[in-house]
Amino acid sequence: MVKSSVIITGGGTAGHVLPALAVADALVDIGYAKEQIDFVGSRRGMEGKIIRDAGYKIHLLLGRGISRRVSIAYVSAALGLLLATIWSLAMMTRRRPGAVVSVGGYAAVPCSTAALILKIPVVIVNVDAAAGRANKMIARHAMLSAVGFSETQLPRAVLTGAPVREAIESVTRDEHERMRSRALLEIPDATRCIAIVGGSLGAQRLNELGLALATALRAREDIFIYHVVGERNYQQMCEQVSTAHLGSNYRCVGFTNAMEALLSASDLMVCRAGAMTVAELAITGTPAILFPLTNAPNDHQRKNALALSSRGGAIMLEDKATTEAFVERVTELIDDRTTLAKMSASARTVGHRGAARVIAGLVDNVVRRKPLGQEYEQVG
Repeated sequence: MVKSSVIITGGGTAGHVLPALAVADALVDIGYAKEQIDFVGSRRGMEGKIIRDAGYKIHLLLGRGISRRVSIAYVSAALGLLLATIWSLAMMTRRRPGAVVSVGGYAAVPCSTAALILKIPVVIVNVDAAAGRANKMIARHAMLSAVGFSETQLPRAVLTGAPVREAIESVTRDEHERMRSRALLEIPDATRCIAIVGGSLGAQRLNELGLALATALRAREDIFIYHVVGERNYQQMCEQVSTAHLGSNYRCVGFTNAMEALLSASDLMVCRAGAMTVAELAITGTPAILFPLTNAPNDHQRKNALALSSRGGAIMLEDKATTEAFVERVTELIDDRTTLAKMSASARTVGHRGAARVIAGLVDNVVRRKPLGQEYEQVG
């Protein structure tokens, strides 16, 4: 068992929390005890429950990110950041971790700053094609940056891919698995399945397009639409669906905890372009139409989408695309098995299986003060 501990810091959204958890699990797999891994997150984020439910200890900081405009809120946030940094200094002086891993988000800043003051090495994990403000700032002084895409411009970057759950990595999309996944999700075997996924909270524009698509294709018994509308939109969508008479080949659900089955069962997915979504599509080779969130910070969703679409693994459309153009594109694509197969193969060239294990190995090297091996692909 390794003697040194590791602190993993950051969070706020699933795009930060899930990669952090995947890295922690991979560290346990290579010999770290769960008690040697501490998480530091924010009370305003979603990490508290997720991390505790996974059996790890987490410290939650008060405060929020600093806006770009000087105001009372700006001063309050700056004071909160200072207090969080002082707390992090005290905690790390006691704990003396072998390394601090930053996944981005508000909590990453005070914790990583404290680590740098104490000369504790910092490792960045950046899953988006465009780095966020926190990771950009910290990366200048970090030991190295593990990046999900070769386009990510951070110093001392190593291309690892984004760390995804083992259940996703195990998806093969072969015929036997496809049939098993469709049985689990109750999707008719003889149909072509289009999955529309807006994330756990949903996406209004994707929901509008999903209903329009289902209405346009309701006469086609060979197409099944599995629509994940988001929990906050579920009741409203059910009311709309009840009056639309979409038939038995359309299903509306608020949320699915069987995303690996949906990736396996679907012939085509329509979704946003969060880093983890794009990573999962690439690893599983699932053809997709991506709608980047238009107001995403640093336009990172567009850059994520381009990382896949520029290599032929997906098609990128804008929210402003007309409903008619979207329906026409989907109809054309779902009937073209050759193009879907090519998209699947192209997507797999972008995916990086085993990313969590690679990152855990990098962190372990840093903890043990070992040099970076030749097996790692450096891109910055």
